[in-house]
Amino acid sequence: MAGSGKTTLLQRISAHLSASGKPGYIMNLDPAVSEVPYGANIDIRDTVNYKNVMKQYNLGPNGGILTSLNLFATRFDQVITLCEKKRTPQPEYIVADTPGQIEIFTWSASGAIITEAFASSFPTVIAFVIDTPRCAAPQTFMTNMLQACSILYKTKLPLLLVFNKVDVASHEFAVEWMRDYDAFSEALQKDTTYAATLSRSLSLVLEEFYENLESVGVSAATGEGMDQFFEKVQACRKEYEQQYLPELQRRQREKHETEVRRQAAELEKLKLDTQPQQQQGSAAEP
Repeated sequence: MAGSGKTTLLQRISAHLSASGKPGYIMNLDPAVSEVPYGANIDIRDTVNYKNVMKQYNLGPNGGILTSLNLFATRFDQVITLCEKKRTPQPEYIVADTPGQIEIFTWSASGAIITEAFASSFPTVIAFVIDTPRCAAPQTFMTNMLQACSILYKTKLPLLLVFNKVDVASHEFAVEWMRDYDAFSEALQKDTTYAATLSRSLSLVLEEFYENLESVGVSAATGEGMDQFFEKVQACRKEYEQQYLPELQRRQREKHETEVRRQAAELEKLKLDTQPQQQQGSAAEP
């Protein structure tokens, strides 16, 4: 969500990788950001001018970001080629910083194109960054969980919940709410509104969703929890290889087989179309 510290966290990830001798390949996908606190290997602002897009298409801020991302996505195959290029040292991680407006990336065509392009070429994990102090309010916590659930449902990629700003507030309460329905219900006890009742019901619905979800607490400001963050990323990578990759390969095989059948049908149709002409030409000979 906006203000959860995505860009600051990416700066911390970049610094942590450099300090451990494993420099990452960093990518900025936010065309509207004025400056980034890390060295980006690929920056959307080098390709698309956000303000010019707004003027050219007569768009507002969100429309300008969305259109800029759509334009960038049309050439994303070139980005994947750059990521696959052999270099020294070879980066172990490719990290992408998404636009500040979550809905622009997660519910747009460009967001789907970018995530699918990554997932088709590399083990891919979605890190959903959460503002931990704000989640102290149970209904704000539930809003974040529903957003995370929708992203998981849409992308089908491994999802890692990253509770940021644990230097301000510990994330243990959120972990407890995910594991214990009674604890979350107790937090809502004083709230008798319809929204609170709905949150209780949704917590029961999301119980299975919580069971298969990885989470970690970090601080982008102090670096706390970064080792645990990368351990969780590796766990999500195994999930990608065991669950997402076989399904991806199955879809690719089906697509290939469909294309082969289509080409065979087109060839057969071409033969039938040319056969009468050949027969007619033979009959016309003296």
